[in-house]
Amino acid sequence: MSKVRTAAILLALTFGAAPALPVSATAVAGVARACAAGSDKPALLVRVTGFKAHTGTVRVQSYGGDPDHYFDKGTYLKRIDVPVPASGPLEVCVPVPHPGQYAVSVRHDINGSGHTEKSDGGGMSGNPHVSLMDLILKRKPSPGEVAVKVGDGPRTVPIVLNYLQGTSFRPIASSN
Repeated sequence: MSKVRTAAILLALTFGAAPALPVSATAVAGVARACAAGSDKPALLVRVTGFKAHTGTVRVQSYGGDPDHYFDKGTYLKRIDVPVPASGPLEVCVPVPHPGQYAVSVRHDINGSGHTEKSDGGGMSGNPHVSLMDLILKRKPSPGEVAVKVGDGPRTVPIVLNYLQGTSFRPIASSN
C-alpha cells in the first residue's frame, strides 16, 4: 500500500470519516438557534476556513467527556454534515449538553463521495499541528491543544483545514 493511500486511510480514522449522512436544511436551521445572538444555550459555533475547493461536504463532530478519548472512533456527541458553501467560510452551530470542555473535528469530503481520499482535508479545534507521521502512527494531539471551554452561550471555534501536500499535512497557501 502506498504511503499516500496509507495517509488517506489514517486521515479517515483520525477525523472520523464514516459515510456521509445528509442533514436536512430544517435540522441545521433548528440547531442554529443555539448560536443566535443573545442565546444562553451552550453551543459550539464552528467556523471553518481554508477550503482547497468550495465543493463537496463538511462533517463536523463534537466530543466531550473524557479528554483522553477525544477523536476516538464512535465517541462523538453530535455529527453534522453540510454542503460546502460556494465561497467564504462555513459556520456550523453544534449544541452541547451543558457548559464544560469539548473538542471538535472537521472533515472536508472534497468531492462529496462519502469516502476518504487523499484530496480530502481536515482540522480540529485549537488548530494543532498534525504531521504526516502523526497520521501514520495514529497520534492524536494532546487534550490541552484541542479543548474548548463552553459556558452559558455559544463559543466560536475557528478551524483552518489541512490537506495532504506532498509529504506534509498543512493548510493550503491561501485561505478561502
